[in-house]
Amino acid sequence: MSDKISTTALAKLRDLDAKDLFSELKIAGYINRGEDGWVLTELGKKFGGEYVNHTKFGQFIVWPENLLIDSTATSGNTLSATQIGQRFSLSAKKINQLLQELGWIEKSDDGWSVTASGLTAAGYQREDKESGQKFVVWHDSIIRNKRLRQSVVEFSGQDAEAHATDKSLSSFRQKFEAKHRTLDGHYVRSKGELIIDNWLYMNGIVHAYDRQLPIEEDVLSDFYLPSGKVYLQYWGNDSGNMNEQQQTSIRDIYQAHQFPLIEIYPDQIDQLDSVLPPKLKAFGIKAY
Repeated sequence: MSDKISTTALAKLRDLDAKDLFSELKIAGYINRGEDGWVLTELGKKFGGEYVNHTKFGQFIVWPENLLIDSTATSGNTLSATQIGQRFSLSAKKINQLLQELGWIEKSDDGWSVTASGLTAAGYQREDKESGQKFVVWHDSIIRNKRLRQSVVEFSGQDAEAHATDKSLSSFRQKFEAKHRTLDGHYVRSKGELIIDNWLYMNGIVHAYDRQLPIEEDVLSDFYLPSGKVYLQYWGNDSGNMNEQQQTSIRDIYQAHQFPLIEIYPDQIDQLDSVLPPKLKAFGIKAY
């Protein structure tokens, strides 16, 4: 947190009213308003924002003293799913499905609700005054969001590698080749992942393999189970256990973004019939 100060302190440093600075940061897409206070967005993190915890004041956001607030990159307007779809030549329905798959919104009887992850992508909860139906609008920086753009590319059947702006995932895939073919046609990187994938398939559980987490960092989840909106991580490879430092580093990312995670260790691979069902049940997923 070196050389970083609170929003209130930054406002004082710049001779601004704190309310005006909070408003400016929100318009720029750096922060969002949640039920329990201000939420730091992924865009805000890129410009140096971070959370700190104080024994007296609790959790709050701090910024570099020389913070650049790039207001020129936004129109200040929000975008609906229909308007986002127009930018990507997709229907509002498809956009909402992609946003749901990313874990940013969830469907209920009274419409769409923004999730905790959606708040960090600068989604704003709205409600139709006449019908009472809920919907979500987005800061216009969503059009440039790395993960949404990647999802659109993959959904549209385009070559994701050719369109990627960051080749780190491609390099990772080349270094750790997925050479084990599962029953449902996935290619995975270890025998343990193969056994897990086959178990999920044989138990009728829809799953994605090598799914990018919906954050700016390039982090791949071993498995994503959309019906429970939960990730599954296998802490092993064909050489044995993943080291503790790697486990802690990856686990911290899930915790920081409040992504639910099921963890499986190499010594549990032969007991999946007893290990996985209760873990899945906690997220509303039933195994055959």
